[in-house]
Amino acid sequence: MDQAKELRNLINNVQNTNLKNTLNSRVITISSGKGGVGKSSFSVNLAIYLASLKKRVLIIDADFGLANIEVLLGIRPKYNFYHMLKGEKNISEIVVDTNYGIKFISGGNGLKELSNVNSTEIKYFIEQFEYLDKIADIIIVDTGAGISPNVTNFLMASDENIIVTTPEPTSFTDAYTLIKIIKEQNRAIDKLNIVINKADDKYEADRIFTKISHVCNKFLGINIKNLGYIPSDIALIKAIKQQKPAILSFPNSDFAMAIKSIGNRLINEEQVIDNSGIKNFMQKLMSVFNK
Repeated sequence: MDQAKELRNLINNVQNTNLKNTLNSRVITISSGKGGVGKSSFSVNLAIYLASLKKRVLIIDADFGLANIEVLLGIRPKYNFYHMLKGEKNISEIVVDTNYGIKFISGGNGLKELSNVNSTEIKYFIEQFEYLDKIADIIIVDTGAGISPNVTNFLMASDENIIVTTPEPTSFTDAYTLIKIIKEQNRAIDKLNIVINKADDKYEADRIFTKISHVCNKFLGINIKNLGYIPSDIALIKAIKQQKPAILSFPNSDFAMAIKSIGNRLINEEQVIDNSGIKNFMQKLMSVFNK
């Protein structure tokens, strides 16, 4: 039996014995078809707003090799997923508290090593994640940008995805390409959320969403959902320069109001969301990585 097949069997065995008496966390994966669309700023500000609604929120930076979330939060974690994967730290030791009411985990290079783990490491890794289901109501996974397997694997493992794009033709074209790849690799995915960022106004945002929605429905058979739009706002630029979240520095800005609207929409949908939890998410993610 080859190693990949052995690992898949192990993952299935762990899934079948997953007996939990605690509520599962809600896992939301946030991605984009290209860089520079404001995905990480959106993730951080959304997480902070959800925390203000009395939700326990944890954000995972799964953007390999970059540390955008760390910069936006103004923190430098000492440990990341790599240290846990190698058994040097347990998961509670890599969780970092921030000054903004949310918790944070740095992926570092650890998540990139998922395709190279052995059976002992994979069992340890999956079991560790039960801890996160106990300490977080909502877990936001901020992936890298683009259409590489390091991005698409996360979307295929997630039950709830948000893809951030902008009105730029290259941006929404890449967003469609990302959706197309996900659909080709996982036929079970039939619905995704879209956020149009850096729009001049609602009219422009609606026009871009209509374009993406039309081609997704016609050529992929997917009904994507318009989660909302975020207008271009100088307040965000000022906040980034200050290394402070815009939703706190400029709470009445157009940007902040848009984040709050999207956050409220997500919370209002909670009663119809079947949360499978972060442990189940990681089981599926590792299965995808080891195909």
